[in-house]
Amino acid sequence: MNDFIKARKRIDVSTGESVKIIRELQGLSQNQLAEMTGIPQSTLSAIENDRVNIGVERAKVLARALKCHPAVLAFPGWDVEKESAA
Repeated sequence: MNDFIKARKRIDVSTGESVKIIRELQGLSQNQLAEMTGIPQSTLSAIENDRVNIGVERAKVLARALKCHPAVLAFPGWDVEKESAA
């Protein structure tokens, strides 16, 4: 396992940016995601612009719709190695 080089972190991404990036990569508009999740488009906009905290329940709902793990949305900058060393 020592024959690989760990990828370096290139950018810091906020929770809202994480939601927006994943939504856009899947070719979804905010309105489409709102229909899929039942979360109002205005709330999705506020989440993506970091004006509203995503919260655990919204993270679960969005993760199901975006086909990813909720932690990808709620904790995009989480450094597992750093946290486990603390």
